[in-house]
Amino acid sequence: MNERQERAERALAALGSHRSAHQRLNVQCPRSHHVAGVYETEVGLVYHAIEGPHAHGSKDRVDTAHHGGTRGADFVDLLAAGPMSDDGLPAWCDCGPWTLSRERLIEDAALRPGTVRVG
Repeated sequence: MNERQERAERALAALGSHRSAHQRLNVQCPRSHHVAGVYETEVGLVYHAIEGPHAHGSKDRVDTAHHGGTRGADFVDLLAAGPMSDDGLPAWCDCGPWTLSRERLIEDAALRPGTVRVG
């Protein structure tokens, strides 16, 4: 994990249990599975996705994968591109892996916050 990702992870954690109140974008696949989220934090927009199998939403329940599988790994990064940033961001839902465009997410967060669909 690099310094950018560590800053993003700390900022996301600082939102606490009510981070959904700070969500700028909810990214879904065409089948309405949760793919990723973008949150407003003290360090700017933060991207969060889970790589690998996971539940479709945690809300107040334990976030466990379907069919008894294990939970995927969190991927957290500042959404604003830095000097060594790729445009492609990893994500996953039950449909399979996704690569989301950092630039497109920044545009969506600015123009139409809410839920966006990929695919």
